[in-house]
Amino acid sequence: MTDKTKKPTLTLPGLPGAEPIHPEHDPQLHAALASTIDALFNGENCPQDQKRVGFVLLTANFGDIAEGRVNYVSNGARDDMVSMLREFLARAEGRYVGDAPETKQ
Repeated sequence: MTDKTKKPTLTLPGLPGAEPIHPEHDPQLHAALASTIDALFNGENCPQDQKRVGFVLLTANFGDIAEGRVNYVSNGARDDMVSMLREFLARAEGRYVGDAPETKQ
């Protein structure tokens, strides 16, 4: 049985170098923000397969990103969120060409 009310992801499991939210950045606050954002976009306790809006929240200390510490929170499947971020970056950098591919969600 799958959990249709999956909680937002607070880490990137299986991703090399992925770690839990840094304690300095308050993991409970990240979880509360993610749950609130998800509920605002998709409704309270919306089953994962019925969500219509996906989001990614990235946090880091200003001036300290060079060390590579960026915290990630999302309400979607990692592959879909990485695709979404790639498309966003391509558009922001003027590299975007063509239609966006379909995501699994």
